[in-house]
Amino acid sequence: MNSPPKKPWPSAMLPNTVLLISTLAFGMLILYCASCNNFGNSLPSLSRFSFLHRFNTSSSIDEPVHDEYYELRKVLKAASTKENTVILTYLNEAWAAPNSIFDIFLESFRIGNNTAYLLDHLLVVSVDVVAYNRCQTLVSHCYLLKSNASSTMAHQANFMTPLYLDMVWRRLAFLQTILTLEYNFLITDTDIVWFRNPFPHFTSDSDFQTSCDRFNGKQFDLKNFPNVGFMFVRSNNRTIKFYDFWVSSRHKYPHLHEQDAFNRIKHNPYFTQLGVKVRFLDTNHFSGFCSPSRDFNKVCTMHANCCVGLDRKIADLSTTLENWKSYISANRTNLQHFKWSVPSKCHM
Repeated sequence: MNSPPKKPWPSAMLPNTVLLISTLAFGMLILYCASCNNFGNSLPSLSRFSFLHRFNTSSSIDEPVHDEYYELRKVLKAASTKENTVILTYLNEAWAAPNSIFDIFLESFRIGNNTAYLLDHLLVVSVDVVAYNRCQTLVSHCYLLKSNASSTMAHQANFMTPLYLDMVWRRLAFLQTILTLEYNFLITDTDIVWFRNPFPHFTSDSDFQTSCDRFNGKQFDLKNFPNVGFMFVRSNNRTIKFYDFWVSSRHKYPHLHEQDAFNRIKHNPYFTQLGVKVRFLDTNHFSGFCSPSRDFNKVCTMHANCCVGLDRKIADLSTTLENWKSYISANRTNLQHFKWSVPSKCHM
C-alpha cells in the first residue's frame, strides 16, 4: 500500500524555525565559550571593538589616531626625570651646524660640574628638518616642531622681524602645551653654557623661576627685568592659566616679543589674581654677558645675552668655555683671581 503523500512544510513556519535554530546555536556557542578559561578573550565585548576602532590598524595598538600629542608624549616620557621634569632647548639649522652654537652648548654639559648626566633629560625641539637630523646624531631626545614656516626659520628669523616674532610666540604656545601635558620644564636657550647643575638653586614653593639680564637683589620683586631664555616652570593650574593669559597677550601686543609682553602683563591685576609665585634668579648663579657673575665658585650658567650676531656669540661662548677649563684645572688656592675675558666680541 502506498504511503499517504507527505504534507508540505508550511511556508509560514520557516522564519520562526530558522530563528529558533539560530537562537539555540548561539546559546550553545555562549555556553561553550563560558566554559573556557579565556572567555573574555574569546568573545570580546562590543565596547572593546568600539575602543579598537578608534586606533589606526596600520600602526601600533597603543597609538591613538586622534591624539595629536602622541609623539610628543612619547619623547617627553623618555626624557623626563622621575619628577616629570624635562630640560628643553630650541634648535634651528644655523645653530645646529658643526662648530656652531649647539656644539658649544653640548660641550659645556660634558665638562661642567655634575652636568653630564643632565643630557639624558635634554629634549631638543628642532624647528626645521636639518636641525632635527643633526640633533638625532648628537643627543638622545629630539622633537620636530612642525610648521609651514620651518624651512624659512632656519635662516631668516632675524631679531624682531615678523618671522622672528612668529617663532617666539609659537615657542611660547608650545611651552603651554608641555604644562598642559603635566610636565615641568627647564627651558634654556642654546646660547647658554652650563657649568653646574642648576636644580639645587630652584625653590619648591615657586611656580615660575626666571633668569634676569640684571638682578636688583630682590628675588620676588616684579621690577626685575627677566630673561625668559632660562626658566624653570612647574606644571599646575596656576601656571597653565598664566601661560594661556601670556599667549593670548600677543593680540594686545602684536609688535612685542614674548619677553617684553611678560613685562607688561606681570603688573596686570589678573596676573595677581592667578596667584603665580614668580622668583627672579640671582645673576651670581645664572649670569650672562649683560651681567657676568663675579664668582667662579657659584656660577651655574652663562648666557650670550646682550649680544647680536651668530659669529659674535660663537666667539665669546668659545672663550667662556676656555675660561671655565682654565678654572677647573687651576690650583685651588688661586681661584679667587679668576675673571671672565668675555664679553669681548659681543662688545664690538
